[in-house]
Amino acid sequence: MAHVIRTVRRTSALTAQRLQADVCIAGAGISGISAALEAAALGKRVVLFDALPMLGGQAVGSIIGTFCGLFSNGPNRQLLTHGIADGILRDLGASGDLHQAIGPLTTVVYYDEVALGRWIGQKVLDAGITVVLGAVLRDVVREGTRVQEVELATRYGDVRVAANGFIDASGDAALVWNAGLACREPDTPIYGTQMFVLEHINEAHLPTRAQFTERVKQKAKSYGIERDDGLFFQFPGRGTAAFNMTHIETPLDPVAASHVAIAGRQQVDQVIHFLQSEYPEAYGKAKVRAYALPGIRQTRWIVGHHHLTTDEVRAATMFPDAVARTSWPVELHGNTSGYQWEPFGDDHIHSVPLRSMLPQGSDNLVVAGRCIDADAAALSSVRVMGPCIAMGAAAAHALDLAGPNGRLSDIPAQALRERLAFNLE
Repeated sequence: MAHVIRTVRRTSALTAQRLQADVCIAGAGISGISAALEAAALGKRVVLFDALPMLGGQAVGSIIGTFCGLFSNGPNRQLLTHGIADGILRDLGASGDLHQAIGPLTTVVYYDEVALGRWIGQKVLDAGITVVLGAVLRDVVREGTRVQEVELATRYGDVRVAANGFIDASGDAALVWNAGLACREPDTPIYGTQMFVLEHINEAHLPTRAQFTERVKQKAKSYGIERDDGLFFQFPGRGTAAFNMTHIETPLDPVAASHVAIAGRQQVDQVIHFLQSEYPEAYGKAKVRAYALPGIRQTRWIVGHHHLTTDEVRAATMFPDAVARTSWPVELHGNTSGYQWEPFGDDHIHSVPLRSMLPQGSDNLVVAGRCIDADAAALSSVRVMGPCIAMGAAAAHALDLAGPNGRLSDIPAQALRERLAFNLE
């Protein structure tokens, strides 16, 4: 049978496709995915959009490789974050795609990024969530204190999404910024990481973590590596590892950000030269399985109703409107050569208040993830994946409690705490 090929020509201005939702979420990273799945479970019509052509954000695209901040510290550790964390731990654990690295104080969960991406995609499909990928936020329509609509640009045409409530899980406060609301930026750079994964590693000849750390300290500069405290996450039995050994700037300027996305790989090449020269038996035959997208820690964040401080984190503050808990250390990457690492004791648990997730000047917009209101050091302890998952779930419940016309700042703290008991008790 002959196939007919149509000839088409654009003859008029394109009309944006319009979507209506109860909840519209900017950003499909781990906090956005948590928010979307929680909102869908509450019976909401959810539209989830992301600038990447894939789900999972940095957890998948930047190959973070680890879930941090899920567990409390010390000998009697407990899982502090549930919700989608339970499903990920259960399902990826059953398939052999997780490994728990239990240190003297903290617990880090290594994961296979391909398996996590598959898990996220299936859950989003099963939940009936409307997804718009490769979508750049072009404009935000706000009337007074309420966001009404977002305008998105994609390679296939424009999309406009109207909703009762909005969640900014973009990581860069993109929705808040484009709505014309106040934001914060750091006075000095907060460095990101160009992650990469090596395969065909000979695990029989791997150095110990202490040996590796010492060798990096001694030899990094001679290989042109500025960061001298890098580390790797070895997935036992697979001959693969994710490497966190670079520091890259993560500017908000579009041209500079595009340059970093390419130049960051040059740092990776220097690291690989170091690995193969210093440990030829372990890494001599290793090959790069994947270069990650640039990993971003902090760029722009909101001005909220409460500015979370380092002192509050150190004091293990449990706020009346707490929505997430973690024991993760202060981990501030403020210079090229290393980072500030301030761990906490066995019984230490600090929290994130809902007020730090509510931008000033809006009644129906809530933020989840690394762009909540906090000082740089405090944010470094609560922007890891455990509390980000909890914040995403909290954002969905906060909008549900507020209703289609309510104010998020008027939600009774006790009602929200009862909703979030699975992450607070």
